Amino acid sequence: MDNFFNNVKLLDLVIKWKYHLLAVIVAAILLSVLFSSPIFITPLYKSYAVVYPSNISPYSTENETEQMIQMLGSRDIRDSVIHKFNLAKHWRIDSTYEYFMSTMVFFWEQRVKIGKTPNEAVEIEVLDPDPQVACDMASAIVNYYNIKVRSLHKEKFGEVVENYNFIMSKKQQYIDSLGKEAVALGTKYGILEYEGQTREVMRAYFQNKGSSEVQKYRKNLEEHGGEIMKLDEMIRSESGTFAQLKLDADRALMDYNRKYTHANILSKPFPADKKSFPVRWLIVVMSTLAALFLAVIVASIIENRKQTSRNAAQQG
Repeated sequence: MDNFFNNVKLLDLVIKWKYHLLAVIVAAILLSVLFSSPIFITPLYKSYAVVYPSNISPYSTENETEQMIQMLGSRDIRDSVIHKFNLAKHWRIDSTYEYFMSTMVFFWEQRVKIGKTPNEAVEIEVLDPDPQVACDMASAIVNYYNIKVRSLHKEKFGEVVENYNFIMSKKQQYIDSLGKEAVALGTKYGILEYEGQTREVMRAYFQNKGSSEVQKYRKNLEEHGGEIMKLDEMIRSESGTFAQLKLDADRALMDYNRKYTHANILSKPFPADKKSFPVRWLIVVMSTLAALFLAVIVASIIENRKQTSRNAAQQG
C-alpha cells in the first residue's frame, strides 16, 4: 500500500479521478440509505427500566445487585415473557423451524440486555419493533422477577414452617405425656401441689401426730413428692421451649405469607417515540467512507499499473 502512494501522489490521484470518486460517493450514499431503510432493516425502539433490589438476602459471596441480575437472566423469566407476548409470532419466527428455540434465545439475547449501572442499580433494556411492546416487556420482566423471588422465598420458608410444625407437634405430644403422668401420680397419691400440700401436711402432723390420714399424706409426699416436682419442672421447661418455638414458627409463617415487592423502580419504562436502531446516519457515513477508501485503493492500483507499463515501454 505504501508503494502505491509513493508512486502516485494522493492529491493528484483524487483530482484525476474526481468524477469517478464523486460517482462512488453518490452511489454509496444512495445505496446505504436504501439498505438501511425499513425495507431491509427492521427499526427497533428501546425501552428501559432502572431498578434496585429490595427485601432479598444474597447467597454466597454475591451482593444483592448481582443476585438480581442472575435472577433477571433466568430461563423462567425469559420463557414467561416469551409466552406472555407470543414473541415467536411477534418476531416472525416459525415454531416448526428445526432450530426454533435457539433462534428465540438468539433474538432474546440481542434484544434484551440486563446489566449493572455504576451506582449498583440494574438496568433492563428492551428493543422491539413495537415501542409499546418494548415498554410492556420491560415492565413484565420486573413483574416476573418479583414473582420469581416471592416463589423462592415461599418455598424456603415453607420448609421452615413445615419443620417447626413437626417439632412443635412432637414437643406438644411430649408435654401432654408428662401432664398425663403427673395427673396419674397426683390422682393415685393425692399430690396435686407439692409445696403447698407439704406445708399443710407438716402443720397437721405437728398438731395431730396420731392422725392416720396425715401419716398417709406424709408418706406419699416423702416417697413420690420428688417425682411430682421433677415432672412439674419438666413441664414448665418444655412449655417454655414450646412457647419460643411457637414464636419462631409464627415469624416463619409471617415470612411465608408475606407479599413484598423485591424491586424498587427508579426509572419506569415508557414507549419510545424515536427508533434506536438502526442509526442510519452512522451507517451512511461509515459506508460512504469505506466505499471512498476502496475506490481510492482501486484507482491507485490502476494508476500504478499504468505507470509500470509506461516505464517498461520506455525501457524497451
